[in-house]
Amino acid sequence: MTSQVSSPAGPSEGAVVGEPRPTDAPQAPAPVTDVLEGPEPDTERLEAPAQSGAKEVRKLDRVIIRFAGDSGDGMQLTGDRFTSETASFGNDLSTLPNFPAEIRAPAGTLPGVSSFQLHFADHDILTPGDAPDVLVAMNPAALKANLADVPRGAEIIVNTDEFTKRAMQKVGWDASPLEDGTLDGYSVHPVPLTTLTVEALAEYELSRKDAGRSKNMFALGLLSWMYHRPTEGTEKFLRAKFAKRPEIAEANLTAFRAGWNFGETTEDFAVSYEVAPASAAFPTGTYRNISGNLALAYGLIAASRQAELPLYLGSYPITPASDILHELSKHKNFGVRSFQAEDEIAGIGAALGAAFGGSLAVTTTSGPGVALKSETIGLAVSLELPLLIVDIQRGGPSTGLPTKTEQADLLQAMYGRNGEAPVPIVAPRTPADCFDAALDAARIALTYRTPVFLLSDGYLANGSEPWRIPEAGELPDLTTSFATAFNHELADGTEVFWPYKRDPETLARPWAVPGTPGLEHRIGGIEKQDGTGNISYDPANHEFMVRTRQAKIDGVRVPDIEVDDPGNEARTLVLGWGSTYGPITAAVRRLRVAGESIAQAHLRHLNPFPANLGEVLRSYEKVVVPEMNLGQLATLLRAKYLVDARSYNQVNGMPFKAEQLATVLKEVIDD
Repeated sequence: MTSQVSSPAGPSEGAVVGEPRPTDAPQAPAPVTDVLEGPEPDTERLEAPAQSGAKEVRKLDRVIIRFAGDSGDGMQLTGDRFTSETASFGNDLSTLPNFPAEIRAPAGTLPGVSSFQLHFADHDILTPGDAPDVLVAMNPAALKANLADVPRGAEIIVNTDEFTKRAMQKVGWDASPLEDGTLDGYSVHPVPLTTLTVEALAEYELSRKDAGRSKNMFALGLLSWMYHRPTEGTEKFLRAKFAKRPEIAEANLTAFRAGWNFGETTEDFAVSYEVAPASAAFPTGTYRNISGNLALAYGLIAASRQAELPLYLGSYPITPASDILHELSKHKNFGVRSFQAEDEIAGIGAALGAAFGGSLAVTTTSGPGVALKSETIGLAVSLELPLLIVDIQRGGPSTGLPTKTEQADLLQAMYGRNGEAPVPIVAPRTPADCFDAALDAARIALTYRTPVFLLSDGYLANGSEPWRIPEAGELPDLTTSFATAFNHELADGTEVFWPYKRDPETLARPWAVPGTPGLEHRIGGIEKQDGTGNISYDPANHEFMVRTRQAKIDGVRVPDIEVDDPGNEARTLVLGWGSTYGPITAAVRRLRVAGESIAQAHLRHLNPFPANLGEVLRSYEKVVVPEMNLGQLATLLRAKYLVDARSYNQVNGMPFKAEQLATVLKEVIDD
């Protein structure tokens, strides 16, 4: 569930759990131009005016919270609900869900830990944050798996009920970390979450085990109190989710309210916090919180409507792309047809058939699926039909890391087919940008009659941020035309249809829908004769067709790359692509605040590259390319432009941290 708000945004109206606090409503801050992301020891915390009997309220400019527990503890749901309420309040935000590949790993073990990190602020932010200010640990495994990321001085809320001898032994602790000094230097809040939840639900006829399952709602209520989050949306969500079982809905609502009231009344939580809406960060409009996969699904629907074509998805479920299939299957009212195939090959085969039949055709997958689809992608190149291949990248090789992120497939998208089979490549840079990237990929596919790769990744797919819902008039016109008449005259004056007679500007061939009278033509993987489309084994024709297909892709119109170089004095350029945008930009902000001069540019189009890219690269003494792989873009840049692009690489299944990149870039600047 997500929430829609209008900017400027303010606190939501409606029911509030607990008594109102004696503080003024938060006011929008002044615009922030440069922000250091992540917890800083000198973060300003302003106390509200003291009032008799009232708890202290501190005002923060940003907070990073991480919920962690077993994969069955509901941490993703808890984080999602907190995020939705934060979005409705009007904060800028960025999230990082992190969960195991196993559907249900053994309870209480390190491989089974699931977490959800949320960074929210009163100003523009770019990443989920480097390290949490608050860790909610539902068991010893969650604490141990995440403690290394938590800086000293941060708050840790632990569910003491789960710190049994057996549970601690599962993660290699002989003594309790709550007692042996492990947590010295942290602000620790020991809370028996399970016991308090069970006691709150005593009036319901639930076993202790069943009642304890609502402990995530108790934790959500407590954190909602701590950070003055709206509650009406969560209450509506729970009633809707359990509409057929109202007693379960009421039990969860009771646990949620009990968590709120616990924070309000306990002496252990003497301070609550306010983070004002980020009104100055957002242009006026209607906003909603959106994940990358949801934005991509909406972008595909918008593209089909703008092209006035039915949308056809042929797909096989695979992590982390399956959400797109699930979402598109809900939208038959927009002319979407979704086909869950028996395997990857059948999925793309059906999609290519739909493209031949006149649909905007899409197939979704991840790296292993791309390998299986490669032959059909080559066929689509030969047929010169529009087809979108959405690759939500994950760690590899083979099955690899199904739930972890990696920019693993750039070279596979570029070269992973037999023969010379060039394909345009588009990469979104943020979750919200997935919407625009889908429209852009559709534009290229329809205009140039070619398959197009759209490279997202697990970080963008599962992460979320505020997205301004565009007006219909802001969307690009993607209307395309089918061939309806003969297009060539033979020497004897006979008019015929040539399926490979190209548009002189785009080199695209005509798109003739099957059944159009007189426009019958052959398709297939064997080389075609230029113009006629007849089978041809002629060497000269093959060379001409290979070079023509390459020229068509080289001629795809993409915007010049823009460089952010205030003052035009920088000697070092940091160049990224895809989901590295947030961490790179946050690192650049840090360096500029510290007085360093550095330029930044980010690629959306990876094939073909922007026409001015070579000139931009040669304008700087040093070029650094951070990637979540072993240097795939850097390899392409060195080969094409003969520049000494320096790689900085990470392949640990997690996104870059801003502080980490800032340190590396500072070393390059000083070198």
